Amino acid sequence: MLAVQLTGIEQMELFEKEKPSKLQPDEVLIRIKYVGVCGSDVHYYTEGRIGSQVVGYPFMVGHECSGMVVAKGDQVSHLEVGDLVAIDPSVHCGKCEQCLSGRPHTCLHNKFLGCPDQLEGCLTEFIVMPGFTCFPVTDIMDAEEAALLEPFTIGVYAVRLADAGENSSIAVFGAGPIGLSILMKLLADNRKNTGVIEPLDYRLEKAGEIGASWLINPATEDLMPALHERGGGEVDIVFDASGEQEAIDNALKILKPGGKLVLVGIPPSAQYVFNMDLMRRKEISVINVRRQNHCFEEAIQLVKSKKVNLKQMVTHYFQLRKTPVAFDMVAGYRDNVIKAMIFV
Repeated sequence: MLAVQLTGIEQMELFEKEKPSKLQPDEVLIRIKYVGVCGSDVHYYTEGRIGSQVVGYPFMVGHECSGMVVAKGDQVSHLEVGDLVAIDPSVHCGKCEQCLSGRPHTCLHNKFLGCPDQLEGCLTEFIVMPGFTCFPVTDIMDAEEAALLEPFTIGVYAVRLADAGENSSIAVFGAGPIGLSILMKLLADNRKNTGVIEPLDYRLEKAGEIGASWLINPATEDLMPALHERGGGEVDIVFDASGEQEAIDNALKILKPGGKLVLVGIPPSAQYVFNMDLMRRKEISVINVRRQNHCFEEAIQLVKSKKVNLKQMVTHYFQLRKTPVAFDMVAGYRDNVIKAMIFV
């Protein structure tokens, strides 16, 4: 079967690998249909690492995927051969204190698709996954939407953690796929006083199309005057989906005293510097978001109900053979790319 792997910084190759032939009783064999290119994949592509997670070459990345069940173990009862499934890329042990306390996303023995020293990624034709990671979505959505569920669950989880009141004023920094996922979830929850701050005009326009109540480009506008003019002044909650230090600096400026800063983006340097004088005087709460926790079911229902349209964020499609072209485009923000999808 065909697969794609990283072989060095900004280097990828297409290769043949053996199709999986053996299943454990709790596993399923999946024919991959779509894979989304994620920002974390791009970090591994351009930098070879995310913080302490360092790629050992060659290595397959990719974790946002959907597929068709082609075989299953005897212990898998909630799936049938032929089912379309959305895949949670996080494999937790179910036994550690984190799992037993309802936090499988911070499992002490977690293994994640496309994460160095954990699991090879899904940029291939077939993968084997534990049955519990697979959510049947046949007749609910198509394979493209199913692959988009994983990044959307991060937005769902971030909004859940923020616990925004109905009248909260909210700003989202970054209108990439995660920022747009946060925006979609907020709008589905009727949190209409939500604006987006983004330095790329084409992404800002997309946020406006989805329904952001105000838009600011901090690269061309003075942030605070624009915020007072369009958003009514300081906000209750900021979601940062950019991972940029400048966004964190601006977030502390525009938050009201007692506000919440929700950190979703991944900083390239794996660290931020906070203005503690300002943060302390305003008594800002900081909330970190680690992937998602029990949000797939809600994400599926939101797509099923038509409250969100995940395909709005997709701008480009590539065959598996063209994966290196897709990664180059996303890494370079070329051709007005927002979300690139690879079909297998």
